[in-house]
Amino acid sequence: MVSQLALKSRINSTASLGKIFNAQEMIASSHISKARTVALNAKPYSDVIFDAVQALAAHTDIDHPIVKSRQANNPRVAVLALTADRGMAGAYTSSIIRQTESLLSTLDAQGKQPELYVYGRRGVSYYKYRGRDIADTWEGQTDHPGVEVAREISDELLADYMKPAEEGGVSELYIVFTEFINMVVQKVRVLRMLPVEVIGGYADEQSRRAAKAHQEFVEQSAGRSNAASDDGQESAGSIETAVSEQAESAEEKLRQDHPLYLFEPSLEAVLDAILPKYVQSRIHECLLTAAASETASRQNAMHTATDNANKLIDELTRKLNVSRQAAITQELTEIISSADALNKKEE
Repeated sequence: MVSQLALKSRINSTASLGKIFNAQEMIASSHISKARTVALNAKPYSDVIFDAVQALAAHTDIDHPIVKSRQANNPRVAVLALTADRGMAGAYTSSIIRQTESLLSTLDAQGKQPELYVYGRRGVSYYKYRGRDIADTWEGQTDHPGVEVAREISDELLADYMKPAEEGGVSELYIVFTEFINMVVQKVRVLRMLPVEVIGGYADEQSRRAAKAHQEFVEQSAGRSNAASDDGQESAGSIETAVSEQAESAEEKLRQDHPLYLFEPSLEAVLDAILPKYVQSRIHECLLTAAASETASRQNAMHTATDNANKLIDELTRKLNVSRQAAITQELTEIISSADALNKKEE
């Protein structure tokens, strides 16, 4: 049986750890509200820029780095992993590293050459310890990043993206971060920032709607033609003209729903101005939502650790009471045995 001194020592050390865990939980609780608000407030601006770029890509034939890499044959791509500076956040950093490793393996299998960029002291330590080549690193303030670090990261990544292949440029930019869903759920995501992907974009939606409208008009014209076949060829011709006018009206409505764009002073000038703002806003949004996710993960982890510490203290206290009770029982047994022995000796 473990000695009472050892049990008391473990109880005291566990209680000290429990106080640290509880303090970390309270600190995270005080920060999470602001971090969540900042992350949610930054999302609309980034989403609007992304939607605008998608709309431009859908409605215009753009030959610009924002939607089409000018180094299509360049296998070098950039991967930015957003980790944490501090621990005590549960599986936050390990989940990002696991997803980053999966992305790097996928890119290697595709014949590409990933260049790794890491933000956060934990991720930097992990990859340096394992001898992984890192293109560049950033550390500090992962739980409350500012605009300056987002600008610094975006400037370097954009500069590498715009470089020619022979000067070490990259053809794609990926970012691995944790998206803040709510206080309980944080999801690791992989985002391809450049070139922008038009996934289920406006052009595809417009084409589907136009095809559906055209098919409905064809079916209506066929039904009306069959119903009016006895009225002669002139009636069929008038129906065909009416259907054509309806189709043109529907196409005009589609164009109004998804307007084309006019650029002043030019398309290149507009996109050259949008590109750095787009990259910086996306990176800043990812940094903010990652900071909110880190704080939420730390709060949840510290809450769980505090509960586990309290449970361990209760278990050790029960063991200490059992040990103390056994020692007292043994002492009483020895006293009673000694008293009996003295009584028998006197007799």
